[in-house]
Amino acid sequence: MIGTKCHVENPPVCTTVDVWLHGLGHVWGYAMTDSTARVLDLAGLGKLIDALTTRGFDVYGPQVRDGVIAHDLLRSVDDLPIGVTDEQSGGSYRLASRNDDARFGYAVGPDSWKSLLHPPRTKVWTMTRSATGALEVEMAETEPAKRAFLGMKPCELAAIHKQDRVLLDAEHPDPSYGANRRDVFFVVVNCGDPAETCFCPSMGTGPGAGPGFDLALTELVDGAAVRYVAEAGSVLGNDVLLTIADSAATEADITAAEAVVTEAEKRITRQLDTNGIKELLYERLDSDYWDVVAERCLTCGNCTLACPTCFCTNLEDITDLTGEHSERWRVWDSCFSLDYSLLGPAPNRSSASSRYRQWLTHKLGTWIDQYDESGCVGCGRCITWCPVGIDLTEEVKALGAQS
Repeated sequence: MIGTKCHVENPPVCTTVDVWLHGLGHVWGYAMTDSTARVLDLAGLGKLIDALTTRGFDVYGPQVRDGVIAHDLLRSVDDLPIGVTDEQSGGSYRLASRNDDARFGYAVGPDSWKSLLHPPRTKVWTMTRSATGALEVEMAETEPAKRAFLGMKPCELAAIHKQDRVLLDAEHPDPSYGANRRDVFFVVVNCGDPAETCFCPSMGTGPGAGPGFDLALTELVDGAAVRYVAEAGSVLGNDVLLTIADSAATEADITAAEAVVTEAEKRITRQLDTNGIKELLYERLDSDYWDVVAERCLTCGNCTLACPTCFCTNLEDITDLTGEHSERWRVWDSCFSLDYSLLGPAPNRSSASSRYRQWLTHKLGTWIDQYDESGCVGCGRCITWCPVGIDLTEEVKALGAQS
């Protein structure tokens, strides 16, 4: 099939190339016309890590750390979570054993890939007083790095594309994000083990991968036997795949991979009705129901920190004790922070109800006005990591029931 491969630059540089589009499960409207899928065993997955490393990529992947699934540098397949799943519900997250050797048998952890592309802390500039008393300012620049993200779930891939809309496609692209995003190789794993808090089908972001990946894997597990049906989504992805996999996927392999995604979607019961959701939220701006939510909301900001698409930041200035050296840092912030809306003598949104309304209305409503799409990918993190288990899908239902 013919498609476009875009390199993240300003402006983006796109060239027409042959693209292999993923055809397993529900894939945002694309279907596979020619079987380009191949099969990797566990050794083949190790070869993938080695092949990417040889090409100069730092390979990041999921690992068990501090009782959660987090992302870190991968040395081998043994670093991946072996036989681990996650049990999630409102305000609750626990790891548990699967009793098999799956490497990707979980939904998502609290740490999204956003933290590598849009880090929690980014230096903006350094100012130093010279021997002559002059102030010398050095602007910080983020050095581009070749990185591969192995094991990202479809909703996380969708989240990165949403961040691209905000931080790259804007009138003034963010240079730090652009440098981090410039040369990233995406290895997405179709989701076969959604959490109770997931609702990606409602948002059109899973459990099967949409376009934008370099390689897509579907994990097939039979006890200790683990294999992967792999497809390429870019020229580079295809080149890598051909160097590590000799076996073409059979029709049975394709059927089994499709079944993984189909069964995963059947297990996702949480839904968010997005039909007319922007208009609903606008109509309910003055609803008393926001006060009902505020009685439970701690305004801690956990939902925004765990969210893979939230992008709000603040600027923080620091100086040494002598006053000779100072730095400015950009740091993550949250619209739940009281001082985030500080305008003049007082915050513009001083109540918990107004801050929750701001977050929900922007995420599901005004984001559509800005970017022609929702700011939510249905990963469920905001539900899981809310200390009191506030569920935005239930809050939208409740707002819709208000007269």
